[in-house]
Amino acid sequence: MKLYDGGRAPNPRRVRIFLHEKGISVPMVPVDMGVMEHKGPQMSALNPMQRLPVLELDDGTCLTESVAICRYFEELNPEPPLFGEGALGRARVEMWQRRIEFHLFMAVAAAFRHLHPAMKEWEVPQVPDWGEANKPKVKEFLEFLDKELADRRFIAGDDYTIADITALVSVDFMKPARIDIPDGLDHLMRWYHTVAGRPSAKA
Repeated sequence: MKLYDGGRAPNPRRVRIFLHEKGISVPMVPVDMGVMEHKGPQMSALNPMQRLPVLELDDGTCLTESVAICRYFEELNPEPPLFGEGALGRARVEMWQRRIEFHLFMAVAAAFRHLHPAMKEWEVPQVPDWGEANKPKVKEFLEFLDKELADRRFIAGDDYTIADITALVSVDFMKPARIDIPDGLDHLMRWYHTVAGRPSAKA
């Protein structure tokens, strides 16, 4: 088994944080996305969509998509449970995971991919108006999330889950996307300092 990793990119980082929280060690194969190595023949054979990360199992089976890879490891190593416990707990984590992905992660990514000069060859065509349109969406969702975090420690409840991982990576990705966190979001910042201070955040 080996994990083809894309370094500082958000999706590979999500998997690394998840694995660290689980205490799972997987051999890493670094892939230099800066020189488009993920679009080369080797990676294209493993993942025709030319995206990272890619988990290659011992029998040659490849899993792609960061949450799918995390789910695979959750099934093999259920403790600690990062996708929730029980029918309601798992549904609540899934609800928040999707909310974070749709309304924060993807909005930040759109701003970055459509506005950052370094992404000109990646996002074809770049649509700057779409990038700008997503910036206020990010801030609106963070304001919503701040209110939600007023009465609980983590995104989906009292326990740290994959929803927190996705949210942490999204907020950190706001810096290269050149989006500032609005002032006055005290609950959000309390949550952020808690999750960013976990050892896994450095994975």
